[in-house]
Amino acid sequence: MRVTNPFARWRWDFVAGGTQYDEVILRNGSDDLPSGESEGRHRLGGTRVEDRMEVFLERYRKQPPAYIIELEKTAREEQVPIIRRATRDILGYMLRTKKPENVLEVGTAIGYSALYMKENIPKTSRLTTVEKVEMRLVKARENIARYDKDKQVTLLEGDAAEVLKELAETGKKYDFIFMDAAKGQYLNFLPWIMEVLTCGGVLVTDNILHEGDILESRYGVTRRDRTIHGRMREYLQALKDMPELDTICLPLGDGLTISTKMC
Repeated sequence: MRVTNPFARWRWDFVAGGTQYDEVILRNGSDDLPSGESEGRHRLGGTRVEDRMEVFLERYRKQPPAYIIELEKTAREEQVPIIRRATRDILGYMLRTKKPENVLEVGTAIGYSALYMKENIPKTSRLTTVEKVEMRLVKARENIARYDKDKQVTLLEGDAAEVLKELAETGKKYDFIFMDAAKGQYLNFLPWIMEVLTCGGVLVTDNILHEGDILESRYGVTRRDRTIHGRMREYLQALKDMPELDTICLPLGDGLTISTKMC
């Protein structure tokens, strides 16, 4: 017999599994979602199993600083795409255990992931992040200036391909790279990424499942997404075929790859 507390009630606000959740209320000390929902997809989106899993795991997550939670909330409200919590968790774990000296992020958006990563690297380490979209840069500049008290983060403004080329040509090296930019350009970025990635360095690529579209045939996605669909599959094949890389694909968040440069 399961004993519950009839007076217990908690409200959770979070983003999980690629779906925006307004709230999940846990009643009576139970892990159950609100009653009366269908067995398939309930009113908040996502499958019932996925939703319950995220609610359950949320209480065991290592919580980030309060300002990171606030940035996440703001991004959700303004519909700015940011990394999902499962991706955030694994990034934080890898950074804390690997302790890289130089981190490169391709795709800053509002600075959420850059600042989160900054919180998980040694104080002596440095993080460089690249963004070209002006509407994102406005917020990124503001957030980095406000929250990067130790001046660990450098924001480079411009087209990622051009910035990566310049970094490679000037001999810059990074032992941890997080790629979360224009999905259709990943393959074009890869040669320059390989130039700046150190031996033994790690490349993490986000959004490889592209909201599940990558699982469909070319004709199963909208016409406007077919180019990204094809290029992402080419990118994944390139990672698999490159002898210099040891790569795994993980179905976390919107899918990600973790590649280590073998030398």
